[in-house]
Order: sequence, then C-alpha cells, then structure tokens
Amino acid sequence: MNKSCSDCFNKCAKKENILQKKQCYKLNVLDWLSNIQSPFEYKKYDIIEIQFKNDRKEFFINQKKIPLNQGDIVTVEPKSGTGYDIGIVYLTGELVKLQIRNHTINLNTFKKIYRKSTYKEINIWKSFKKKESTTLLKAKKIAKNLNLSMKICDVEYQGDGEKAIFYYTAENRIDFRKLIKEFAFHFHTRIEMRQIGYRQEAAKIGGIGSCGRELCCSTWLKNFKSVTTHSARYQQLSINIQKLTGQCGKLKCCLNYELDSYLDAIKYFPDFNRKIHTEKGIAQCMKIDVFKREMWYSYVKSPNTWFKIKVKKIKEILEKNKVTPPLEELSTINTIQKTELTFKDLSI
Repeated sequence: MNKSCSDCFNKCAKKENILQKKQCYKLNVLDWLSNIQSPFEYKKYDIIEIQFKNDRKEFFINQKKIPLNQGDIVTVEPKSGTGYDIGIVYLTGELVKLQIRNHTINLNTFKKIYRKSTYKEINIWKSFKKKESTTLLKAKKIAKNLNLSMKICDVEYQGDGEKAIFYYTAENRIDFRKLIKEFAFHFHTRIEMRQIGYRQEAAKIGGIGSCGRELCCSTWLKNFKSVTTHSARYQQLSINIQKLTGQCGKLKCCLNYELDSYLDAIKYFPDFNRKIHTEKGIAQCMKIDVFKREMWYSYVKSPNTWFKIKVKKIKEILEKNKVTPPLEELSTINTIQKTELTFKDLSI
C-alpha cells in the first residue's frame, strides 16, 4: 500500500472518529489548541498521548517527527514483549505537557511511535477487536469451570494479535496457572493477566449513575481517593448503603466532591454532643443545617418537638450554661421556631 492510500485511509478513519464524538468518550480531553498553529512549529513537542481500548491511554515519543493529528491511527512499540500495538492519537502538542504533569512518569521510559498504520495493519487490528467480545465470554466460562473466585471483566488484544490482556477483579490471591494454560490452548496467543480494582472495573465497563449521567470514573475522574462513611455524616446524609454505593459496590466518589465545603462550614459550629441545660430539662442537638447555620434541638424527654436556633445564639447559651443557672426553657429564645413532628401511615 503506497503512502497516498495510507493517508487517505487515515483521513477516513479520522472522519469516522469525529462522528463518534457524539458519543461520550472515556476520560475525554478537549484539545483547545488544535486549530491554532504554533509559531514554534519546528520545536513541536514530541510526546504524543495515544488512546487504546476504553480508558487505557499512554504516552509515546515521536522520534521520527511524523506529522500526526488527533484521530490518526498509529503503530507503536508495545509496552512489553515483541510485535507492535495500534492506537489512536488522542492529544498532541503543548497540552500533552499539562497531561504529563498529572502522572509520575520517567521521561526515559517512553516507548516509540513506529509509523502511521498501514491498511493491512489496521485490518488485522480491527479483526482482533471484533474477537474480543467472544473471547471474553469464553474466558468467563473457562474460569467458572475451574472454580476460580475471580471475575474477568475485560479483554484487550494487542494490535498484531500476539498478546491478549485479561483484566480481572478478585478479593484474594488467585493461582491462575491452569487458567493461563487453558487460555493459551483456546486462544493461541500469549496471555497476560492484569488485576484491577472494583473502581477501575466500573471505569472500563462504564454505565449510568443514579444521577442520570455517565459514570465519573469512565468519563473524567482519574484519581480514586478513599471514600468513607464520615463523608456522608459530615454532609448530614442518612447512612443508607444502597443509596451511597455506586455500581462498583464501593461508596460513591461524588461523596468527596463537596466535603471540603462542609468541613469549612462545620468549623463555625459548636460541638454537636454538648447539651443545653434548662429548667424544663436537658436539650440535645438533633440536626444541623450547615449553610443556613442553624441547629435543631429537642428535649430528651420529648424528642418529637424540635426547636430551630441560630448557631450564634447556641454559642451564647452554651457560654451562659458554664457560669449562670440553667436557661428557663428553649421557648424563651426569640430566634427560634417550634416544630412539632407528625407521622403519616404510608402503607395504605
């Protein structure tokens, strides 16, 4: 295949890639410098970000100074082993520098870009991509027959088909020596088993969250921070595990998004466990409104009647409790609203 045919094929592939932009890309980045020609074109940045299957992206060095644009299909050096891999150019130019800052990468370990993919290489790559779904189903059956407590969630063939990567999740250590022999016998290729976490599994598979939007981990979220039930408690959310867990079975990552704002606001509040002493009895905090800076108190003996009081007033009352006799009662505070809780039978 001559160079002109290869360029024509790459242009067609690029158009097809642009049409697919209507769908949601995984970890999508807008190249806002793509239409701006740099005055330092001769010093163009040589590191290219290339996307493979799902959320797998890697950086490669363009030593041969091949003119590449977003959407071009390229043949690259594989991460390990022999042969070659094929991916799609995802980001070029100065924006790659910003992307690399988010990763701890040794600049001397970058693999090389060989060339723009030929027509033959692209056909081989597409034929193995079509086999991935059937390979995944067969691999799951083999693992089930061997009674292995693991879940194979994705399969990715190398561009030339010489290697297949099987992504799996498991609670405990797995001895998959027999499994690799079975895979090599059925799929006739080199096998690599790669364990991932449950959040990474959700990022690869994708889906729709309870908010109605595509999962954060499969669209833009890269770093998975630990999420605990304290995040829900600080935001006054009920500890309902079914509502707080995502599709990965772990606590939702979005519980951390507004946590810092709540922590800053809570610093203004007194200790929730401190009680107000009155002549009528002891009152305890039942609920708080973080951003309105209000606290709801009720008497221990009559918990169904709540009094809404401003935080500033609560601080004054707690200070007075230290030196003066108990307050007459909560109803004497002029900044309160008394609320009587009523219950309805929803079973009818």
